[in-house]
Parts: sequence; structure tokens; C-alpha cells
Amino acid sequence: MSDPAADPLKLIALDADDLSVISAHLQDAVLKRGDIAYLPSEKRFALALRRFDWEGAAQGQKRRRLSALHFERVTAARSTKVAAGDAVLSLLAVTFSGQSDDPAGQVTLHFSDGAAIRLDVECIEAQMKDLGPIWEAVATPAHPDAG
Repeated sequence: MSDPAADPLKLIALDADDLSVISAHLQDAVLKRGDIAYLPSEKRFALALRRFDWEGAAQGQKRRRLSALHFERVTAARSTKVAAGDAVLSLLAVTFSGQSDDPAGQVTLHFSDGAAIRLDVECIEAQMKDLGPIWEAVATPAHPDAG
């Protein structure tokens, strides 16, 4: 019996709605600062993540897989509360803010503990792609109520 959730994902985002789909698939992905690269001369921002497979979780499976996310047309990148060293970052969401008549704006990668990376972009041009095999996760991510 085949497992469609095991098929590698390849998603492209060209607008805020597309980016929200990528955000949903990357919720609770983990990475370290060393997995992030900003190449200003190429206007590219890229990161490698170990994403939690939410589609598999719907079938009772706990697993992760290596994925890459990159943004093109990035003119600046700034971070807030992103710890140096080997601290693990947990991605919560990827959002876009801009003006409705202008494709330029800011993409923000929101991490746990208030950490964030904000990218100034000429427009949304992003791609997420699974790179490797699936492995069993220790646990399913949970978000206790903050109230």
C-alpha cells in the first residue's frame, strides 16, 4: 500500500496565499543558525529545515524529513532574538506583509521564543522542496495554550 504523505513535496509561492500553504507545511520545522544562508549578491535567502510531516501525522505517523526553503529577490535580511551557536530554532509560521498594490514587502519567519527573521523582498518568490528520506520523530509537536 503506497503512502501519499511520504511523497516529497515541492511547493512554489508567488503570492501571500501560496506562502501560507508553505507556512502550514513548515510549522514546527526545526533548524540551527548554521542552516541559514543569506547571499546578498544573489538576492537569495535559503535555509535547510527538518520539517514535521503533518500529513503523515493525520495518519497516525510521527516523522520528519529534510527540506529546503529559499526566497529570491531578497534585498535585506534582519534577525531578532536568533541565538548564536547550536541553539535549535522552531519555525512557527511564515508571513507576508506589504501594500496591496505593490508586490514588494516583508516576509517574516516567526520562531518560538519570539525569534524572527524579516526579509525585505521585491516580490514573493519562494520555493520549498523536500530533499531526503523520512525518519521517525521522537514526538508530535504541541502548542500548549498561552492563556
